[in-house]
Order: sequence, then structure tokens, then C-alpha cells
Amino acid sequence: MSRWQAARRQLARLLPPALIGAMALFGFAPFYFWPLVLLSVALLFGLVDSAPDARRAAWIGWAWGFGYFSAGVHWIFISLHTYGGMPAALAVLAVAALAAFLALYPALVAYAARRLAGESRAILLLLALPAGWLLVEWLRGWLFTGFPWAAIGYSQMPDGPLAGFAPLLGVYGVSGLLAWLAGLAAWLLGRRLVRIDAALLAGALLLCGVGIALKQVAWTTPSGKPLKVALLQGAIPQNQKWGVDDLIYNLRTYYQLVKQAKAELIVLPETAFPIFLHEVPPDYLDAVLSYAQVQNAALIAGAPRLDAKSQRYYNGAVLLTDPKRPANYKAHLVPFGEYVPLRPLFAWVYDNILHMPLADFSSGGPVQTPLAVRDQRIAANICYEDVFGEELLPNARQATMLLNLSNLAWFDGSVALAQHGQISQARALETGRPMLRATNSGTTAVISPNGQYAARLPERIEGILTASVQGMQGNTPYMRWGNAAALLLAGMAVLAALWLRRRQARFS
Repeated sequence: MSRWQAARRQLARLLPPALIGAMALFGFAPFYFWPLVLLSVALLFGLVDSAPDARRAAWIGWAWGFGYFSAGVHWIFISLHTYGGMPAALAVLAVAALAAFLALYPALVAYAARRLAGESRAILLLLALPAGWLLVEWLRGWLFTGFPWAAIGYSQMPDGPLAGFAPLLGVYGVSGLLAWLAGLAAWLLGRRLVRIDAALLAGALLLCGVGIALKQVAWTTPSGKPLKVALLQGAIPQNQKWGVDDLIYNLRTYYQLVKQAKAELIVLPETAFPIFLHEVPPDYLDAVLSYAQVQNAALIAGAPRLDAKSQRYYNGAVLLTDPKRPANYKAHLVPFGEYVPLRPLFAWVYDNILHMPLADFSSGGPVQTPLAVRDQRIAANICYEDVFGEELLPNARQATMLLNLSNLAWFDGSVALAQHGQISQARALETGRPMLRATNSGTTAVISPNGQYAARLPERIEGILTASVQGMQGNTPYMRWGNAAALLLAGMAVLAALWLRRRQARFS
């Protein structure tokens, strides 16, 4: 067999799992058809089970992951090419390289699970693969600064039957439970049902029933009086933010929106002022603040800021109506978007290929004081850092509301806007706190503590979202435990798999 024939045969083997992975895109927002994610993972597990050895299983896992992540984060191309200035071919290669790297995680699950389970289908599908999936998604959330976008548990938010477990186990725990259902589906495929299968099906139905019942539990209680908020969405295209004329248009747009807003708290999104705060014309800032002060409203704006003491730059949410200008600064920065990792090795990417304005920020630190507005305490996070659920917990415990400021115009016209909104729905469920989202182009919304949208603006239109929001206090179990409970369950499943494997070996 020639090398060309061998390559074609290998491609033919990898194409089906890649397509199965890609179809899972429609299980997430804005489509919300979560059974497709369950089906996609179940088919993957079935292919891993039928693979002749662990090495072939790893290739199947990698191909599935390549399709899954290529579809799930294809919108990164828009930021790299349309707004970052990277040539189209190079941007395609960059997205493909990211997908190929992220695909190593499901490949690791497939390989390790097959090695752990040996020849036992039950251990593989009901213990090793679900536990491995949870552990590897958690690993993906922090290794190399982390990229936890598209964890399969997000597909359950907010109406899936397992969403009720988010306040207990977090999104990774929900991923693990969904993976167990997928493993059970793969186990039952083609089998004649026996007594143990009926017991497992009953367990799956009980699991879903408990998840649905948990959604009725109020883990937190009201704190203070409801706050009337106005979230401003300028819908300014990303290519109209950085020139002199663009700056005037940006400032005028948000000036007019502030004038129209009627609320106790007015919120402008990330980089509503596309220059550093100290460079905003004082007369303009005074005029904006005067409209807020006339109605005794607090005003929070997303703005890059130079700290006079440290001479460091931060991306922050600043409470402008407080004379002290307190702020919550972004803690988890975007590699290559907001700072250069391993600068001696990768500075050339910034200098020669990308043209990203307002870059090279410093981290604001993991624990920051919430912004005080009336009798509410608001913990703000910036852009994609709300993907890192456990990192938000120290500030969420001090707060009665969460606030996300984003500028997703970098990905305008893509599913990224809705996907990010779904991620915020998970954060609201995990913490039992309302989540306010003020974005430049979407999804601007108020999310209730149960993860449902209480109010929402259409994407990519200029507008003001006004709503009355009740702050909440108290801790959900997830706020106390973080990811520890989910990791403990996964660890117990791995130990059970090891024990069963040794027991089978002893009696074989």
C-alpha cells in the first residue's frame, strides 16, 4: 500500500468522528438543542469502545475533538482576520491549529479510558470515559492559562434536565453527568436489555428527575431592595472604534444613550470609551456624569485605565460616579489579545502579524472588592473571564449581583455572542446570583439566579435594556466547594474502575 493510499484510508477513518463532533455545535446557544450534544458524545464513546486498541481510540478522540472545536470556536477567525489584520489563510491555519491542540484533550480521554478499562465495556463506558471526561474538561480549564469554552455541560443551560446540578457541582460536574448518560446510551446500543440495564435506565431517569427537581430549589435569598438598572448597547462595529472620527462617534453614541437612560444604575460595556480613561475629555466626562447625577444614578463603565501608582494598564469596570473611582479590574487576561505570553518567544506575533489595539494589560488580581451601588454589592468581570467559573467565586461570595462587561463585536455575526450568554447563564446558576450583561453588540441581558433570561436585547442593535433586579445573598454548595465535589466524584469513579479491573483480573 502506498503512502497516499494509507493517508486516504486514515482520513476516511477520521472524517466520520470529526463530523460527529462538529454536529454538537447545534446543541449550544443559539440553537439550544442539547440532545445533539448527548448524541454526539454517545457516538464518540461507541467508536472508542469499538476501536481495536487504545492508540486507535486516541485518534478517534482527536478527530472528534477537531470537528467539535473547529465548529465550536470557528468565530475566532473573525477576530484574527477581519479585525486583527491576519491574512485569511493564516487565520484559518491558526483556528485549525487551536482546534487540533484542543482535540488532544478528548484524545487523552479516549486513550486513558481504554487503558484503564482493559477489555471491560462496562468499566469503559460507565466509569472510565465519564470520569475522564470530567477530569479532562477541568484540566482544559486551567492548563496553559485555560480555555474552558464549549464544555459540554454548558449545553444543559438553562433548561436541560441536568442544569439543576450546576449549583452543586458546577459546569464540570454537569459535564460529567452528561458524559455518564452518553456512556449509558453507548452501552445500551444494540444490547438485549437485561435486569442490570433496566436498573441503569432507572438510574438515568432518576438522575434527570433529581436535576429537574433541583431547579426548583432557591439556594440564595433576597438582599436589599431591587435595583433598577439600565444596560447600554452601542452596537458599534469593531472597525469603527479606533480612528479619530470613530472615537467621536463612540463617545457621542454613549453620551446619547446615557441621556436616555432612566435607572438607579447605568452600565456601559467594555471599551465603551476606546481610549484610556485619563484621556477621555474632561468636559465630556462631566457632561455624562451630570445626567447620571441628576437622577441620582450610579454609572459603571468599561474602560482601559492607567494606574498612577504602579504605572500599569488595566482593563476595568469603573464606578465613575464615586469620586474615588473604585474599579474591578480584569484578572484573567486573554493570551495574545491582552498580553503576550512568553514574550521573548512570541512578541513577533504582535509586532509583525496582529494589530490589536489596547493590548499588554496587567492582571487585576484574584480577589477584589465589589462595587457598592445603593445597598447592592456588584462583582464585575470583563469579557471572557466569566468562562472561568471557579475563579469568580471569591468575589461572588462578597457580592449580591454579578456583572459582565464585554465587547463581542470582535466576533459580530457569529454564534459566539449567544454562546457567551449561555456561559453567563451557567454562572448565575452556580452562584445563585443575578448576572447583568452589558455588551457592545450582544448578548446584553439580565439573567435571573435560576439561569433564565429575565430581560434581553436583540443582538447588534443600539438600545437600552431597563429592568428591576433583586440582589441575592447566601452561598450555593458550589460556592462553598468549588470544583472539589465534582473532582471527588470523578476520582471515586476512577478508583471504582481500578478496583473492578483488578477484581476481574483476579477471577479471570
